[in-house]
Amino acid sequence: MSKTYKATGINLKTQPLGESDKIVTILTQEFGLIRAVATGARKQNSSLGGKMGMFVINELLISPGKNLNIIIEAQTIRSYQGLSKDLGKLAASQYLAEIVLCQSLSEQPQIEIYDLFNKHIQRLEDIPRTETKSVVACLVQGVFQLLTLAGLTPQVEFCCLTQRFLTPDWKNPHWQVGFSIPSGGIICLDAWKNLRKEIEQGKWKNREMGENTRRNVPNTQSLASEPNYETVFEQQELPVISRRLNGKELFMLQHLSETEIIQIDAADYSGWLAVEQVLRQYVQYHLGRPIHSATLIDSYFATNHDAIV
Repeated sequence: MSKTYKATGINLKTQPLGESDKIVTILTQEFGLIRAVATGARKQNSSLGGKMGMFVINELLISPGKNLNIIIEAQTIRSYQGLSKDLGKLAASQYLAEIVLCQSLSEQPQIEIYDLFNKHIQRLEDIPRTETKSVVACLVQGVFQLLTLAGLTPQVEFCCLTQRFLTPDWKNPHWQVGFSIPSGGIICLDAWKNLRKEIEQGKWKNREMGENTRRNVPNTQSLASEPNYETVFEQQELPVISRRLNGKELFMLQHLSETEIIQIDAADYSGWLAVEQVLRQYVQYHLGRPIHSATLIDSYFATNHDAIV
């Protein structure tokens, strides 16, 4: 762009520049991700100061620069002030923002991801302080729906090995299902164990066949001129089981695409933490980078876990 332009966007990341400026990474509806300099934003009396905080939505007037855009004017539409008053909510919002930063494109409209992100941080802000456990549930649903928008939805209904629908067995406390990050979803553990046996038996048979073949090969030079053909048999690889989930945790995963979060009691709080761990590993695998805000989730909810349950 060569001319000054307008955009509506939410601040996802800020960093200092020089003595008084800020570089702000903004998700806009019209132009996707943009990085712009807010001149003098760190000065005490700056008109841009409060408008350049995290998770503030502004109508912006921006001038293209040689290396970075420059914010000329900003008019705040809304700010999620409630997030900064609760460490758990703030950590969850930053967690979602990291994913959005990786998924969003520049110089292209990003209306869907803009709306989805705002929807979930609005939900986080609206959670009553007495329902801390709901922060994890809201975070997990936000992560899952961002994955869906990016076309990376994990398979949580059908076994990746057998393609059969898996129904969680709540009555059996020992019932479990595997989750394979490289395979992209859930694995029936019985099918996985059967495949492992088949592979182990196949390797044993191939080893025996190899030994017998070596014993029966004649020691003659006449075969040296003949082509040496090798028969290759394709064999299904054994998926890596990244984690095992119980019936309640699988049920949670299977309902994350719904509009509302399923209601659970406080005794199931640890289930949401387990589901978050699974999705975190899955996201990091696909993004190829760690989610730094996840460490805040770990420390905050580990500290508050006893009080919640």
